[in-house]
Amino acid sequence: MQFAKALINWYNTHQRDLPWRHSTQAYEIWLSEIMLQQTQVKQALPYYLKFLKHFPTVHDLAKADEDQVLKLWQGLGYYSRARNLHFTAKDISKNYNGSFPTTYKNLLQLKGVGEYTAAAIASFAFNEPKAVVDGNVYRVLSRVFGIDTPINSTEGIKQFKIKANELLDRKNPATYNQAIMEFGAIQCKPKQPNCLFCPFQNICVAFQQSKIEVLPVKLKKTKVKTRYFNYLIIEDERENILLNKRNQKGIWQNLYEFILSDTTKQIDDFPLDKFQYLPKIKSKDIRLLNSTPIKHVLTHRKLFVRFWQVKLSEAFDPQLAEHYEIVKHDQLNDYAVPVLIENFIKQYVLRA
Repeated sequence: MQFAKALINWYNTHQRDLPWRHSTQAYEIWLSEIMLQQTQVKQALPYYLKFLKHFPTVHDLAKADEDQVLKLWQGLGYYSRARNLHFTAKDISKNYNGSFPTTYKNLLQLKGVGEYTAAAIASFAFNEPKAVVDGNVYRVLSRVFGIDTPINSTEGIKQFKIKANELLDRKNPATYNQAIMEFGAIQCKPKQPNCLFCPFQNICVAFQQSKIEVLPVKLKKTKVKTRYFNYLIIEDERENILLNKRNQKGIWQNLYEFILSDTTKQIDDFPLDKFQYLPKIKSKDIRLLNSTPIKHVLTHRKLFVRFWQVKLSEAFDPQLAEHYEIVKHDQLNDYAVPVLIENFIKQYVLRA
């Protein structure tokens, strides 16, 4: 309890003024927590405000078109979160009459809501005494109590969950959970933590034993693969451009992109023969727009991206609309695309 008391005292003095902390509405808390997964507060904040403006209630979000949701989410990354968000909003609106489940156990039944998010909603909205365990919490507990069990191991997940619930202030779970996450975010940071003014300096194992740089321990599991993306931007005489919607599963599912050739090594010519339905294009008519590939790093992929362009002297065959999206040049910004394509459109396409 002394740990909880000291933590809450620190929080009362140092907490940031964030809009979701002024609300006990499950919808607003859920929205913020989904956005904050693997995303920093400063990046998520404008998206949170934008979503609440467009969708002030879960019913509003449920009624939205998925393309609209993805467009508003564009740039925030991990697009499966947006798709799950939309799915769950429709589920809450239809099957729960717009009201979120009020217990941790029942919140876990919602798509896209894992143990951390369920604990956050249950404690912040309904004051249920469930400890949250996110990256910030892992770091604080690991350093202060000297726990060197890997945080992404089965044993570690279980051990940290038990420790977090032991320390939880059961009378003030919402404040305690906010406090420990905030402490990890701005005081006990991954790099250069503010140990000089830390209230736990005298008991922190990592500080006393000079283990700040090694705790917490995490097993390396992710193998990053290198891929080469080549996008072909085809524009006809009427300033129409072809886009393709990614229907296959993956982080960019249901987002739009130009015609893509995905290879394991860099290519010097765009492989037109692998695509059906495209207009007749000769290799000599294709122009490479960026000779130096754009490097784009994802969780499991390192992408090197080049863009190619061809301008046709005739209009697209209307039958192309059966296979691709035919988009006016000045309407490209209306479509949800991966951020690397969004940046390229702003820099090159819309300036052309």
